[in-house]
Amino acid sequence: MFTRSLPILFLAMTLTHASVLAEDWPLFRGDALQTGVSKSPLPEELEIRWKFKAKDGIEGAAAIVNGVVYVGSLDEHLYALDLATGQPKWTYQTDAAKGTKVGPIRASPSVRDGLIYVGDADGIFHCVEATTGNKRWTFDTGAEITSSANFAGDTVLFGSSDENLYCLSKDGKERWKFRVPGGPVMGTPAIVEGRTFAAGCDSTLHVLDVAKGTEAAGTVDLGGQVGATVGVIGDQLYIGTMSGEVLAIKWKKGEVLWRFEAPRTKQPFYASAAVTDNLVIVGSRDKHVYALHRKSGKEAWSFATKKKVDSSPVVAGSRVYVGSSDGNLYVLDLARGSEVKQFALGKDIAASPAVGGNCLVIGTMEGTVCCIGAKN
Repeated sequence: MFTRSLPILFLAMTLTHASVLAEDWPLFRGDALQTGVSKSPLPEELEIRWKFKAKDGIEGAAAIVNGVVYVGSLDEHLYALDLATGQPKWTYQTDAAKGTKVGPIRASPSVRDGLIYVGDADGIFHCVEATTGNKRWTFDTGAEITSSANFAGDTVLFGSSDENLYCLSKDGKERWKFRVPGGPVMGTPAIVEGRTFAAGCDSTLHVLDVAKGTEAAGTVDLGGQVGATVGVIGDQLYIGTMSGEVLAIKWKKGEVLWRFEAPRTKQPFYASAAVTDNLVIVGSRDKHVYALHRKSGKEAWSFATKKKVDSSPVVAGSRVYVGSSDGNLYVLDLARGSEVKQFALGKDIAASPAVGGNCLVIGTMEGTVCCIGAKN
């Protein structure tokens, strides 16, 4: 039976799990709150340590846990790579003998308790053993999955293009689903205090009770469709929309605190924001990365790239790391937005960085997985 203490229980379980994995990157944006902030900085001097070539593009962020990189590809494979060397440990792919079929993977893998969770473009959500790459179970949503998974208690949550946010038990059985009318649920669900959030083509933020899958508060009009993931700090969340705005919302009250609209051209924010104590950092299809003051929404700085920025920025220490469709990974000063360094990695980067084990890992649309670490 659920009690009034359930939100506290969920928060305690989330914080306990996060502390165990303090040096890892087990989820799309690093933690259950989807903040995109690393627990530890990267070395000042960086270089490319290794590259791994898949047969097709990498759109999703990697997960990094216990010295292993887990990354999905459009080539219909989930790869486990050694973080130190880039050598494959195993691949999970279509295997008729085992009854396994894997579609192109656009989503970022999520890792918990020795299991990998990831959805594919055929609508199948996979649970795979981290040590062996063997299938544990699958769940069919019937539509493409680009959302990554998050966890609450013993349940796993993710969105699907069938317009639903799903909550499954640890053995892959449906606990509940919540429908967002009009289109796909693309964002990864952030989880805080027994609540999660769903948004999509209905241009509405829904605050849901994680235990029941029902709306726990009034909805919020976002003024635009959403493909990004919310980032949460305390009772506030931050989200970009396809109508070219970034919003700060007091989610417990359903109150919009501020809206930011890029001053140049009104282009969509597909990237998810990184949220620190003072700043909200987000990439736009207007070819810029913006840092906004978290309290006011006023622009602190902006940085121009050569093409659109669908890669979601990551903050590690005093640096911002973000990819661009111009093929570069940019290292920016967090306080000023000035360029510290750039790495030319390919022709197109849509994936977001992952930071773990003193390294940064990011994929390109040419299928290259790059590991960047301390310079020798």
